[in-house]
Amino acid sequence: MDTILIVCAAGASSTFLASRIRAIAKRRNRPVLVEAVSQPELESRLSNANVLLIGPHLAADAVTISTQAQRFGVATALLPATAFKPDSAEECFDLATALLDLELAAHHQTEGISHG
Repeated sequence: MDTILIVCAAGASSTFLASRIRAIAKRRNRPVLVEAVSQPELESRLSNANVLLIGPHLAADAVTISTQAQRFGVATALLPATAFKPDSAEECFDLATALLDLELAAHHQTEGISHG
C-alpha cells in the first residue's frame, strides 16, 4: 500500500488534513496510508513513504525537506497556502495521487527498459 506523509512543524495541522484525506481516499476507493508527521520526526518516517506533502508554513524549508526526502526516493510537493482549510483536502489528495501515479508510471517505464 502506498504511503503519503504530510509534514508540518508540530504535526497538529497535518493530523486534521490526513484525516480528511483518508476519508477522501476511502470514498474514491484508493487504498493509501496517510499519516501526519512533525518536522523533527520526519527523517525517521521517510523510509516507508512514497509521497511527502510539505505544509505551506514550511515553505522556507521546502528545498531542504525535499532534498532529505529524495535521499529516500520519496516524491515531494509543497502544499498551497490554503491546504489546511477543510475544503482543500480534495486538492491535496489529488496532488498526492498524481505524484503516486507519476511514480508508478516511471517504475513501469524503467521495468520496460532492457538492461542487456
